Formats: sequence, structure tokens, C-alpha cells
Amino acid sequence: MTIEKTIVAIAEQAKVASRKIAAADSEQKNRALALIAEKLKRSEETIKAENRKDLELAREKGMAPAMVDRLKITDATMAGMIKGLEAVAALPDPVGEVTNTETRPNGLMVSRVRIPLGVIAMIYESRPNVTVDAAALCLKAGNCAILRGGSEAFHSNMVLAGIISSALDESNLPEETVQVIPTRERDAVNVLLKQDELIDLVIPRGGEPLIRFVVENSSIPVLKHYKGVCHVYVDRSCDMDQAAKICLNAKTHRPGVCNAMETLLVHEATAARFLPNMVSRFQAEKVEIRGCEKTTDLVPGAKRADQNDWHAEYLDLVLSVKIVATMEEAMDHIARYGSSHTDVIVTDDYQRANVFVKNVASSMVGVNVSTRFNDGGELGLGAEIGISTSKLHAFGPMGLEELTTRKFVVLGRGQTRH
Repeated sequence: MTIEKTIVAIAEQAKVASRKIAAADSEQKNRALALIAEKLKRSEETIKAENRKDLELAREKGMAPAMVDRLKITDATMAGMIKGLEAVAALPDPVGEVTNTETRPNGLMVSRVRIPLGVIAMIYESRPNVTVDAAALCLKAGNCAILRGGSEAFHSNMVLAGIISSALDESNLPEETVQVIPTRERDAVNVLLKQDELIDLVIPRGGEPLIRFVVENSSIPVLKHYKGVCHVYVDRSCDMDQAAKICLNAKTHRPGVCNAMETLLVHEATAARFLPNMVSRFQAEKVEIRGCEKTTDLVPGAKRADQNDWHAEYLDLVLSVKIVATMEEAMDHIARYGSSHTDVIVTDDYQRANVFVKNVASSMVGVNVSTRFNDGGELGLGAEIGISTSKLHAFGPMGLEELTTRKFVVLGRGQTRH
């Protein structure tokens, strides 16, 4: 079978299955989620063995260490996937929720009811745990999922796909509810993006080149998960120890993820007291510093940043640093160079924090917290299918509600329109 025929068949099967999964009740969906979790536990060694094949190939190809880290399935990764499944099962089912009801002057009762989106295609890179997170969320929200992971995670994704299909079958739900594209061929993505009569939404999740490719080539609506150029702004008045703790966590906890800090902005009234010690702590963690002229004058060993650095999503142990004269300059910098993902202020001043929150239009704006909290699990959504940086349909981490839409249900007693 050709790649085109394979992809079309997958999309057609998903379209048929979408009607069945949309009508499944909460108990049945939760039972399937519990069974997937159980099978993951029983298959841990098999999953890790397949993951090792991917890791070996990634290292042979010279993949950056931070990207290899994203690819690796550890004990913590396994525990996170299982915890995510359990968390999603415990969440209220959004399907069928009546969000509001109004009786019109002519007696019509008009309600809005949550329904699944239908068939969702997700194209993503590296992290194989995304396969389980996406499957869990789409399933609970009554959608079918067609998943196309990166070629670097092929073995990991295929073994996870087998486990999910088996659990769906044993739960009397269509196996086609969750399908993983069974080829590394890039042409599969091109074919997938043209199935607008069968697929309702595409969600790309990965580096900027991948997302731009999907946006430019898709005939299906795209919900963009653009790059995470995340900022921490250290204000003129703040707890220095708290600021250092937040900044270190935001940059070094997981540098290869989209909610890691990429640019540190520091008020000039704070810079001399804060930056030298902070940079020493960064350098101890092997973080390369690229700073503005004021930063390089203040901090020995810092490289001079150029214009590209302010736009950069490094996904690595590299950090841009800029000293600003005012909070307004910091907010202007975020507006110009940020990606609407995550931006944080560290301050002791409530009024200034309030101004920052009102004026920074990112999917998560934080006060005295790490950027790393912009995550579906951390924000109470269970797992997430991605972090939308576009404001249409969803903004921020996409949980269950963001994977539904609403239809009007109108109840009457024979009314006709005049």
C-alpha cells in the first residue's frame, strides 16, 4: 500500500470511529484510560527497550544532549505518563456539559452543549510521552487522534500505540480512536495535511520550522503551538534569594522544553546586586550567557548578544540577558521579541505586578513563580495536548475543554419564524 493510501485509510477509519467515541459514556472512557495505565506498568521493560533503540540512533546522528533528554523514557517519564492517565480519568467529562440555557421571548429554550471536535491530527517531535498524553486527552474529550511523532521516537511511539490499541479493544471502544502513523517517511505528513474532509483540526507541537511548515502546507485548520521565547523580569524591588531560585529553576530544570526561560530581563536598579552572583550560579550549571552591553560590562565572561538572540528559543543551556531602565522597557521587549508563551515578573510591589499582568498578553503571566509552571498538569488540567500561543479557539495549555466545541440545542413547542 502506498503512503497516500495508508494515510487516507487511517483518516477514513478515524472519521468512522469518531461518531462512536463521541457517543461513549464517561465510565467506558475512564475504564479504557485505567487499562492503558495498567498495560503501561506491565510493559515498562518492553517500552524502555524500544526507547533505547531510538536513543542509540539519536546519539549516532549527533542530536543535541537537551533533545536526547527529551527523547528518553525514564522511570520518572513512565510514572508521569501513568499519573497523567489517572489525572485525566479523574477529571469531569466535558462532553455533554450544558454551559448555559436561556428561554427566549417566543418560548424557545436555547442551550449550548459541549461536543467533541471530531478527528484531531497531531504532529510533534521527540518526547514520546506526548503520545500517551494526547491519546488520553483526545479519548476523554470524545475525539479520535491521529498521531505523527518525530522519526527520532519511532520505536517508542509504535510500542505505545500498540498498548493503547489493545486497551481500547478490550474496553469495547474502536481501536481507530487513537492511531499512530506507522512510517518515518516525511511524505506522510504532506498527505495528512490535505485530508480536510476527514480531519477537523491539526495541532503541530515542536520547533518553529515544523510549525511553520504545517501552517504553510495544511488545508486543515491549525492550532499553533509556536516557539516558547519565555522571559523572567527581575524588578527593581524584589527578594533576591527568591529571584535567584526562580531564575535558576526556569532555565536549568529542563532547558530543552518550551516553558524554559530563554531571556532574563533585569531592572538597572537591581542589576549590580543581582546579576554577578546569579551569573555565577548559571555558569556553575554550564549555562552560556549572552548579554547586552551593560551586562557584558558588569559580568566577566558573558558573550555579547546580537539581535538574533532576543528572538531565540535555544532549548539548551544558553541564556540571553538584558538590563532595562524601566519596567515599561521590559514589557516593550517582551511585546517585541516574545512568543506569547510564558512571561514572569519577580517583584515585591503589588501595584507593579498588577501593571505587568494587565499589559503582558501571554498565555501564562506569572508573578514570583518559575516559567516552568505553564504546563497542563501543573495548572490543573491533568495532562495537556500542547500549549497554544494563538488566541483563536484556545490560548495556553490545552486540556479537555479546549478539545471540545459547543453546539446550540433548541427546544420548542411548535414555534415557527415570522
